[in-house]
Amino acid sequence: MTYEDAKSTRSAQSHSLSLTDRRRLTVSGVEDVESFDEDAVVLDTNGGTLTVRGSGLKIEKLSLDGGELVVEGRIDSLDYAENAPGRRSWIGRLLG
Repeated sequence: MTYEDAKSTRSAQSHSLSLTDRRRLTVSGVEDVESFDEDAVVLDTNGGTLTVRGSGLKIEKLSLDGGELVVEGRIDSLDYAENAPGRRSWIGRLLG
């Protein structure tokens, strides 16, 4: 299975968020991680590009095959933007 085939399969998955005590965020429907550091995590989901902002952020779990991501730290905001057509993340460019 190619990277693009796997991405198409993940796009069919549902997208959801679960935030616990502003300290643990679980996201499903994740297609790719654009960037991350302790202040922000930017991900492509099948619901659009999601930016998680906060402090002391770290990715505790990442499963692109399963489309799931878990972020821990202080979460201050969640912001969506529409995915730009033809835009590819750094991991997509690396594997593509």
